[in-house]
Amino acid sequence: MNIAGALQLGLIYALLAMGVFISFRVLNIPDLTADGSFTLGLCVSAVCTIGGHPLLAIPAGFAAGAIAGVVTGLLQTKGGIHPILAGILTMTALYSVNLFVMGGSPNLSLLGKASMFTLFQGAMKLEDRNTARLAVTLLFVLFSIALLTWFFKTGLGLRIRATGNNQMMVRASSIDADAMRIIALALANAFIALSGVVLAQYQGYGDINAGAGIVIIGLASVILGELFIRRGAVFPRLIAAALGAILYRIIIALALYMNVFPAYMLRFLSAVIVALALSLPSLRLRWDQLQIRRRNSKHAG
Repeated sequence: MNIAGALQLGLIYALLAMGVFISFRVLNIPDLTADGSFTLGLCVSAVCTIGGHPLLAIPAGFAAGAIAGVVTGLLQTKGGIHPILAGILTMTALYSVNLFVMGGSPNLSLLGKASMFTLFQGAMKLEDRNTARLAVTLLFVLFSIALLTWFFKTGLGLRIRATGNNQMMVRASSIDADAMRIIALALANAFIALSGVVLAQYQGYGDINAGAGIVIIGLASVILGELFIRRGAVFPRLIAAALGAILYRIIIALALYMNVFPAYMLRFLSAVIVALALSLPSLRLRWDQLQIRRRNSKHAG
């Protein structure tokens, strides 16, 4: 089993998990824009890398993802469209946008092109490619956790968290809840796109279908992370989301290594994990109610 590869991919998907965490846990909005914004970051990264500017892909992809989030936020707040439908609309539109970014080609190869990994490897004079990959992905994750922890302690970040907790109270406090939602969705999709940026240069190609079902992977990572930490401050929960992404990739790698199921069943497994985790509170409630009924029936008898 390739533990190094699973760890590297887990760190890349940790950026995705952080973005999904912002929309799903901080803002309490199920945002389906992720499938499109992840691919958008990947496409921007591929084009920039082919053009000889792999580092430019980082801010460019981040900004592109933020714009996608703003569009979804505007559809929700100004268009009055349901959050799930707004995400689907943006995701659908982004398929054409992503094709346009890649010049109409469904995939682009980055073989032979300098990437952020090869640049880092050369600058640090590292002989092992895996060491460079691990170092770069780890730096991205640590910097992202530090940045988001700082942001959510600022006044703006606290207002966003308050909007996710109680939107009615926020509106009563004269805070623009719509603006907070738009900013949060922009930030979430920026980090989701950043994950796509890193993945494109990691795997050496960009594919228009790379983001299909990616939101399920993000949700699975967040939910697995909540096995460690479910409540508390933002910092430990971001750490948990990153750990969840790493754990997810290790589980997948282990399942493939043991031939538990074929590779095309990966998304099915992810969907099952998310469905079980989201259903768990309801299942627990029903179980408790059943136990109470049994005790009452015994006492009545």
